[in-house]
Amino acid sequence: MQPSVLFSNASSYVEPHGEPPLSRTGFVVLSVVMALFTGPAIILNATVIIVSLMHKQLRQPLNYALVNMAVADLGTAMTGGVLSVVNNAQGYFSLGRTGCVMEGFAVALFGITSLCTVALIAVERLFVVCKPLGQMTFQKKHAVGGIALSWLWSLSWNLPPLFGWGRYELEGVGTSCAPDWHNQDPDNVSYILAYFAVCFAVPFALILASYLKLMWTLHQVSKMAFLEGGAVAKGEMKVASMVVLMVLTFLISWLPYASLAMLVVYSPDVKIHPLVGTVPVYMAKSSTVFNPIIYIYLNKQFRKYAVPFLLCGKEPSEDDEASEAATTVEISPSKVSPA
Repeated sequence: MQPSVLFSNASSYVEPHGEPPLSRTGFVVLSVVMALFTGPAIILNATVIIVSLMHKQLRQPLNYALVNMAVADLGTAMTGGVLSVVNNAQGYFSLGRTGCVMEGFAVALFGITSLCTVALIAVERLFVVCKPLGQMTFQKKHAVGGIALSWLWSLSWNLPPLFGWGRYELEGVGTSCAPDWHNQDPDNVSYILAYFAVCFAVPFALILASYLKLMWTLHQVSKMAFLEGGAVAKGEMKVASMVVLMVLTFLISWLPYASLAMLVVYSPDVKIHPLVGTVPVYMAKSSTVFNPIIYIYLNKQFRKYAVPFLLCGKEPSEDDEASEAATTVEISPSKVSPA
């Protein structure tokens, strides 16, 4: 790595002497908001990891991706979340140019890995329910391969700024770092466009395609079996609810951030207040607390062990096991007309 890439403009990473982008109260509010998301995110994602290590029953191929997502989200919360709380409490980014690059790289690495894992979960459920390749089952080797691919994919697209293609820079109100969306140098613009395409558009397309096929399959089976009021219908509604929550969370958390980045790239002269540029950043980081709630506490198998762990051993009330089991029913492709 060239020293000029890592340590240039170091003077801009110390306490500012000019007019700050926010009042002292504004920075404190941002710090509190991030703390409200970061604390639960650390607790919930750590719970998923610990509970999975404690209970062998949870070490199944379809749960590997859930644990991988918890690891990535925990990494995001421990780096970007904690540092955002600290830096906003101070009112400036105090870790220097090197710290900015390290934070930007870490948060981007964990964040994109989490997004890729969401796509992996979508594909896993497609295999389990729709069986697109016939009776082929989703095995441990497939899960491990998908997890390895998610980390390698993220690493391969977040390393280039360390070597000159793109860069990590202060964003928003100047208390956190990320890929530089503002630099109009052709090399930087080409990196941002490629980054957006492969790290946001591709995972989102996989999620939508997989879940649309999943919903179509469940709908067809429900119609053909005349079980609209039975277990299959209940399963369809539960999966539908999870799909809606997942897509909405994905969009709410990441679409504003990606849209703002593309706006800046395509309209470099647009004037954006630092606070407006900061809100999408924090919305994206907030996904670290939403993910374990949606994918773990709507999953009976994980909830069975995670909730008592969080409640220090106290057992929750029994759920309707029949309706829960319906969400994981395996459907033979011979009973479903082609989509």
